[in-house]
Amino acid sequence: MMQRSTSTAEKLTCLPSARSDLPDTAGLLLDWYDRSHRVLPWRITPPMAKAGLRPDPYHIWLSEVMLQQTTVQAVKAYFAKFLALWPTVVDLAAADTEEVMKAWAGLGYYARARNLKKCAEAVASQHGGRFPDTEEGLKALPGIGDYTAAAIAAIAFNRQSAVLDGNVERVMSRLYRVETPVPAARPEMRRLVATVTPAERPGDFAQAMMDLGSTICTPRRPVCALCPINADCRAYKAGDQERFPVKLAKKAKPVRYGTAYVATDATGAVYLCKRGEKGLLGGMTEVPGTNWTTDPSDEQAPPFAGKAGPLWRDCGGIVHVFTHFELRLAVRHAEVERDAITANGWWEPRETLAVQALPTVMKKVIGKALPGSFAKTSRTR
Repeated sequence: MMQRSTSTAEKLTCLPSARSDLPDTAGLLLDWYDRSHRVLPWRITPPMAKAGLRPDPYHIWLSEVMLQQTTVQAVKAYFAKFLALWPTVVDLAAADTEEVMKAWAGLGYYARARNLKKCAEAVASQHGGRFPDTEEGLKALPGIGDYTAAAIAAIAFNRQSAVLDGNVERVMSRLYRVETPVPAARPEMRRLVATVTPAERPGDFAQAMMDLGSTICTPRRPVCALCPINADCRAYKAGDQERFPVKLAKKAKPVRYGTAYVATDATGAVYLCKRGEKGLLGGMTEVPGTNWTTDPSDEQAPPFAGKAGPLWRDCGGIVHVFTHFELRLAVRHAEVERDAITANGWWEPRETLAVQALPTVMKKVIGKALPGSFAKTSRTR
């Protein structure tokens, strides 16, 4: 059993509803965070905080939106790119939406990018370029929900907010051995987080919980012997920590089918078009294709007519998994005369494909028809 340290815990005041059976959790965790925190480009670490530096709310907001459903490692390069292009939220608000979508391409969940732009515009126009410093004010902005508002309020503004992301959820479910399956357990776990969130350093506490879940209290094979709060962990004491959080059996994802048509001209340029603003991948760039249906035998005509109709080459297929379904696309390729296509698209040179707002699924399609198109630039999540 680890030696308890009360150096920080004695200075902390928890919410009035704090449970008496876990009195040192915040203190122990903050002591560990001071020693073992991750260094992240958007984070103000304890040594930096002691030097008087404070987190930039724009950086915290941008990173939190990017980190939803995405790994820290994948986000670092995108975060640096966005700051280089748009150093402040006012700069982002003034940016061209298409350029924002291009910069976001590859991160997935593209509704986040559209809401990112709308939120920046709201902060710039309604709040003078300054983010509200309360959960309520933050939640009134486009694209900011309960978790993101709590995270920004705690980390950027030092508000005593209960932050519950996937990592924190896992820590809390094991710490209290929460038997209710997720997602039904989340309101209960949010209340539990509130009971141990300290009035002092709530932002550091939230980040400490995230770091603990990411580095020690991992989904499989948690390193419980190194956990600073293992003496309080009910699941660790019971020896069944990997059983938590309890999850209901997953339903098989439905499968949808379609065909994607990669048309090139005599120069090798690729014909691209834009999806509608609403719906999945809204506003993103794509190659023409059929509707996505649940019937694999549903033969649909190409979405445009042209002289190259009979010459489509079968390139095989790709599989891409979205949150709610699996997509299987047959890929066809043909060299097409430019005047054979009259749809509202454009011909993009091969060498500039990488800077277009192509979602990962479309990069897979083009890469299947034209191997090597994204050899140096594409990335899958």
